[in-house]
Amino acid sequence: MKRTKYYISVLFIVLIAASCTKVVDLKLGNNTGELVIEGNIDDSSKPQTITLSRNVPFTNTNTYPPVTGATISVTDGNGNNGQFTEGPPGTYSVSRLQGIQGNTYTMTVITNGKTYTAVSIMPVLVPLDSISSIQSVFNKGNNIRDITVHYKDPAGIPNQYRFILYVNSVQVKRVFAYDDQFIDGKSVNLELAENDIDIHPGDTATVVMQCIDKPIFTYWNTLMQQQGNGPGGGVTPSNPPTNITPATLGYFSAHTTQIKTIVVQ
Repeated sequence: MKRTKYYISVLFIVLIAASCTKVVDLKLGNNTGELVIEGNIDDSSKPQTITLSRNVPFTNTNTYPPVTGATISVTDGNGNNGQFTEGPPGTYSVSRLQGIQGNTYTMTVITNGKTYTAVSIMPVLVPLDSISSIQSVFNKGNNIRDITVHYKDPAGIPNQYRFILYVNSVQVKRVFAYDDQFIDGKSVNLELAENDIDIHPGDTATVVMQCIDKPIFTYWNTLMQQQGNGPGGGVTPSNPPTNITPATLGYFSAHTTQIKTIVVQ
């Protein structure tokens, strides 16, 4: 009899719980209006660009309100100073500021009466030997290809890498960021596995290889680890650690850049 009363009590509690609707706050980073800084300095001769915008909820489409009227400069360790000018709203560029390997770069952004700074060191370039295509392990019956990058990691030197993959001029959403913890001094054949765009024979694949410093690796690697939590290119549920002070969304990266393109076989 006591056991019967026990089961009735449990059932009663379950029914009450089921009748209640509880709103669970998942803390998914839906704050809006925060400043987003995306700063890049590389070793190419093209104009260097820094973009400023405001974030939107990660559940929204990727349309970010630009931040206009900011004052932006980047200096190197030798005292050279590049003053950025605004072109399209929220996009700031400078034409004469080619990055040099080993130099330290400091970005200063002044907007709405507040000053943001960030420091990044441009690493020494690690040559990208080649890229190739292979049969996808997970799509063997569909004639789908994956892209592999080939390079030699220098021994005894900490190195960090970011790769950006384009298929027929469209960037795949997946983030690729790696260090050399397990490949120091080795010849590397790294597969850029992604499930965003199917790659077929005859497609054009382009890989951008960036040699990045440790804080920027931490930023991109954090995004890579949680990229399933939010839409590609959006603000993720847990924002990655930034190298910008005071902390805001985004990053400032001084990196080398190499680009290789193939027709997929």
